[in-house]
Amino acid sequence: MLRLEAATVRFGGRTALDAVDLEVAEHEIVCVLGPSGGGKSTALRAVAGLQPLDGGRVLLDGADQAGVPAHRRGVGLMFQDHQLFPQRDVGGNVAFGPRMHKVPRERRERAVAELLDLVGLPGAQRRAVATLSGGEQQRVALARALAPEPRLLMLDEPLGQLDRSLRERLVVELRRLFGQLGTTVLAVTHDQGEAFALADRVVVMRDGRVAQTGTPLEVWQRPASEFVARFLGFDNITGATVSAGTAATDWGTVGVADGTPDGPCLLLVRPTGVLLGPPGDGLRCEVTGRTFRGGHVAVLLRPERGPALEAECGLRDAPAEGSSVGVTFAPQDVVVLPAPGR
Repeated sequence: MLRLEAATVRFGGRTALDAVDLEVAEHEIVCVLGPSGGGKSTALRAVAGLQPLDGGRVLLDGADQAGVPAHRRGVGLMFQDHQLFPQRDVGGNVAFGPRMHKVPRERRERAVAELLDLVGLPGAQRRAVATLSGGEQQRVALARALAPEPRLLMLDEPLGQLDRSLRERLVVELRRLFGQLGTTVLAVTHDQGEAFALADRVVVMRDGRVAQTGTPLEVWQRPASEFVARFLGFDNITGATVSAGTAATDWGTVGVADGTPDGPCLLLVRPTGVLLGPPGDGLRCEVTGRTFRGGHVAVLLRPERGPALEAECGLRDAPAEGSSVGVTFAPQDVVVLPAPGR
């Protein structure tokens, strides 16, 4: 459906997109994830025709989009600030695209009613935009983006202005809706939870380049670099040297997966793999803090040697702040990352 080939965009001396290759298959939901300034929104604008390329190509259904204006590309674009027309009611907003495409009135009204029902706002055609909550405005904006039946729907931080509980609820509804409609989606977000819940495939960007691509599970289980690991929130990382199935680290000897090549690397231990026991068992650590995170507690640790650690515990099992514990590491939660510069 969509292919970017060496897509490059420069703003003065800064390269916002650096020879990016990206593909989105028909009916696939792809989320581009990364920090601010990483090139996510620039990629979206380039696909939409709102930002010219300085190099490379954008192809839709195999056709090069060079010179094709935005309104003729057949793509929908939804921004985080909704950009609804305040002078039009809900029905008028949703019907705008079909009306511009000269869809007959009866068919247009039927499509508006069906879309509002799909997004959970049945019968809302006559409501004024000013009376809508943030979540309702988001649903209207989505219905308006879907109304012209775009071959590709692009979402720019679609839930960024909503509170967390509403975001979590809507992202589940969006995935269900897109699956029901068979919509091809390219979305950008800085929120990993949102991306992982919505996407079939995740693309992590950094400084205008693709740092990693894969299914949410692949990226979560096997981050490709220290940057990706830290962006996902993993901070238990230290230098290591692998030899014969174990890694020598500042935390001591840590087991690694069979077949791991010998040599220098970085070692990531997920918090679930930091196992707490009596102070005499394993690496001695002091508990320096506890953070409640829903169904578990993040326990912050100061080891007697090596960088700080974070462990994950059940609510009833978290040790008291200031206490001493012993730490061992579960090999299944250890990930070998490339050494810096590799």
